[in-house]
This record gives sequence, C-alpha cells and structure tokens, in this order.
Amino acid sequence: MGEDRHNMEDYEKTKATFTIDVPEYYNFGFDVVDDWARKDRNKLAMIWANQKGEEKKFSFLDMSNLSNQAANVLLKYGINKGDRVLIMLPRIPEWWIFVVALIKLGAVFCPCPTMLTSRDIKYRVNKGKFRMIITDLENSGKVEEICNECPTLSCRFVVDAEIKGWASWPYELLYPAPVSHHSVSIPDENRTKSSDPMLIYFTSGTVGEPKMVIHNHDHPLGQIVTARFWQDIRHNDLHFTVTDTGWAKCGWGKIFGQWIEGACLFVYNFIGKFNATEILPLLERYQITTFCAPPTIYRMLILADLDKFDLSSLRHCTSAGEPLNPEVIRVWREGTGLAIREGYGQSETCCCVAEFPCLELRPGSMGKPSPCWDVEIHDDDGKPVKIREEGRIAISCTPPPPGLFVEYVDNPEENKKSFVNGWYYTGDKAYADEDGFFWFVGRDDDVIKSSGYRIGPFEVESALIEHPAVQEAAVVGAPDRLRGLIVKAFVVLKEGYEPSETLIREIKNYVKRTTAPYKYPRAIEFVTELPKTHSGKIRRAELREQELRKHRELR
Repeated sequence: MGEDRHNMEDYEKTKATFTIDVPEYYNFGFDVVDDWARKDRNKLAMIWANQKGEEKKFSFLDMSNLSNQAANVLLKYGINKGDRVLIMLPRIPEWWIFVVALIKLGAVFCPCPTMLTSRDIKYRVNKGKFRMIITDLENSGKVEEICNECPTLSCRFVVDAEIKGWASWPYELLYPAPVSHHSVSIPDENRTKSSDPMLIYFTSGTVGEPKMVIHNHDHPLGQIVTARFWQDIRHNDLHFTVTDTGWAKCGWGKIFGQWIEGACLFVYNFIGKFNATEILPLLERYQITTFCAPPTIYRMLILADLDKFDLSSLRHCTSAGEPLNPEVIRVWREGTGLAIREGYGQSETCCCVAEFPCLELRPGSMGKPSPCWDVEIHDDDGKPVKIREEGRIAISCTPPPPGLFVEYVDNPEENKKSFVNGWYYTGDKAYADEDGFFWFVGRDDDVIKSSGYRIGPFEVESALIEHPAVQEAAVVGAPDRLRGLIVKAFVVLKEGYEPSETLIREIKNYVKRTTAPYKYPRAIEFVTELPKTHSGKIRRAELREQELRKHRELR
C-alpha cells in the first residue's frame, strides 16, 4: 500500500486530546448511511460474496434506498420507536438493510446468531419481550416451534421466502406499498436522541445464562475509536472482519465505525463448518486492505502455506474475542510480514484497550487504554493496584465513554455488582507493566488458585500452543486432594501426532521450560475438539464442571 502513516501517530497526544462529539439527536441510519449516499451516490458500502462464487455490490445510495423501503414495510407491520425486534440472519445483505431500517425507526434491534436452537430463541424472546423476529427460511422452523409460547411475539418476518402466517420481504418487494423508496417519514417526536435505546446484545455466556446488554444510539459513535485507531481504517479501505452477524464483534467490525469512516465492507457468507483455507484466496482476490479475525481463525490460518498467496494488499491486521497466543503472532508475521494488533472489549463496550499501530508491539500484551476510555486496574476494594500487580479491569463511568452500555436489562443484581462508585468492572483480570501496557490474566472465574499460586489459564495455553504437536489448548483448575486444584490441560493435536504417555511428558517439560514451573499442567487430556460458545470462545466453565463431576464420582 506504501502508506506508513497511521490514523494515530502519537498515542499520548491522541489519548489526551481526542474527543467524540455526541449530539443530542443522533441516528446512524440517517446521519451516516444517508449522509454518504447524499455526498457520493457511487461510493461503495459493501462487496458481498458467498461460497458459490456469487457476488453483489451495494453503494451507500443502495443501502439508503433499501433500508428506507424496509423501514416502510416494518411500519406497515406495526413496528415503531421503542419496539424490540430480534434479527437472526446469516451474513446476507438483508441483515444490514433491516438493521439500518430498524435504527431509522428508533426500534431496538437484537442480533442473534443463526446457530441458536428453538430453546435459545424462546429464552431470548420472552426475556426481552420481543415483538417481531426477522429471519430466513432455513431458520423459520425453529421460530414456528416456539412462537405459541412467546406471548409478546406479534409478527414473524421472513426475508427470502413466502410462508403462511409470516410477513415476507420478497412479497413486499413484488407488491410495494404506495410510498417513496427514497424516504421514510419519521415524525419529529419520534426522532432518536443519542440517549435513546438502540441495540440489545445477549452476552455469549461463558458462565451462566446470557445477560441482556443495552446500548443507546451513541454506540456507533463509540465505534469510531475501534475503526479509526485500532483497525486503522480509512475512507478508501476494503475491510474484512470475520465474524457472525449475531455477535457484538459484528458491531465492532462490520458496520458502525467502518461506515462512519466511509470504508467499504467485504462480507463473505460461508455456511457450515469453517474452512480457513477459504479466507486466504479471498484476501488475495479482493485485495482486502484491513483484516480482523478472532484467534481461533488465525490459529487455523497459520496451518496453511501462507507463501502460496499474494497478500500484498493487506496493510493492517487485528484480532479480538480472546487473547492471541504469541506463537500465532510470530508465525503470521513470518508468513505475511504483518503484525496482528490485539483489541480488548466486550459486548458491553467498544474497543477499550488495544495495541494501536503506533505502539511498540509486545506479543501477548493487550496494549494500552483507548482514547475516550479511562481504564484502570483495581484491587477488590476498588483501589488502583501497583505495577505488575494483578487486579480487576475497571472502566470509568464519570462520564461514561460513548459506546459503553447503559445497563443489564432487568438485572439489578448484576448491575449492582458491575457498577460500583462510578466504575464499571468488566469481570476480567489483568496487570499493567512499567510502561502502562496491560496484560490479560483471565476471567475472574477462570483464574486457577493452586498450592497458594494464582495462575491465569491464558499464559499456560500460550506455552502449550508453542509446542509443535499442539493445535489448540484449554486450561482449567481440576480438583485435587493434595493441592486443592491442579492445572489441567485439554489439548487438540495437530494432524500427524498421536496421543501417548511420551508426548504428555514431552509437553509438560516443554511448558515447565517456557513458563514458571509451578504453572505447568500436572494433567493433560487429549481431545478432538474444545467446547466453545457460538462466537468461538472456549467454554472453560464446561470443562471445569466436567472435572468437578469426575471428582465427585471418584469420591
């Protein structure tokens, strides 16, 4: 690309001076999508492709007109400001069209992954009192199963078929209402304030039932930091974030900040089990410039022969979702010449700590707090900890940064636990080094206390993954009579390696040499796959439960 300058040249200066102006009234649909359409009718908003080789391109003008049309159809079916709508669609253009339409109307939308079962859907609809579900033919059966058990659900909407008893997008396109496709009429009293609710996420729940996180209309503005400074996005970029439309990561990488910056999204709809080798030819063919993927995907990509692909168009790579192992960063850099910059945040936040491009790369570090975000590490009493002392990640809410969630809906207990004395506690542990770089330790629940030591699973997993035989690893505390808990590793082997006692000894010794000896896994179990949430995060809670059950049975 020949561009060495980044959107953030000087971290300290940007952190001290950058602010986001949040107006009283704000609406991403009108103020971003429609605004780009007015400024440049040909400006590309999205290139969409699928596994069959089909391709579609949408300008901002297309997105503006289609979302207006969708908004008028939703009005016809009784969706107004404040109504809650669950949207469960794969990576198809209709997801963006209907999300922008719902935002324009001031309805509160809730994206959900298509992997959800009918039980999951019923839980969400009833918990959040949703009025409408928007989905596709393939997932409509799951909704049919439970719709009679969901009293608030007054309308089912399908985007790619005609089903008896359902509102249908194809039907509405054939027989459009006599209104302009170029506008949607919103009465003044229904204009959205930046402080009005816009979006609900159900957290991925590595522990317990998912909680409802609510964001206001200022949330897209908060994602400016994510896109501009961490992903280093500019108006002429083609940006590819690999994630499902049902997750907060989609809001981080596939719509808000990227479109505010004027970049074009690359969307690839793959169905079924993900095959990493599909991604590399796409990066080459479409000349993607900025790329973001979760660690799981980078771990798969580095198993491929990166030299076979021309990735010279790529200039910036990022990763988020869970910490990235230093070994993966090293192999990717050898294969592409590019670093992977990590970003940290949650469904509750935007990118609030990151390895910004202007910072020295310290593999394994989370980076430093984002502009607009005041982040500290606190002890259990809410006081800042010393350098290299482990503590709780805390985000200042006085005032709240644009993009921080408002609260957990109908969950006073969780709100009381998370919001204390003007700080939001993320539930994650970290420490900071002498230079202010943060280092992730683990979820509060994941930290292992063994023989008086506190051990974060991530650093043990990182050591394990450096061993040539190990493809993936998860580490938990397993009950032990002598030590209370021991470190136990669940290991997925690379092709060509077979489980054996010799290999177990070899891996244990390798970890002893790589990290502090007390951290090595005293037990190793080989598995074919690790339990993960729908969004690809390792479910350590499930593995802990499994070990507890075994322990009880032995007693």
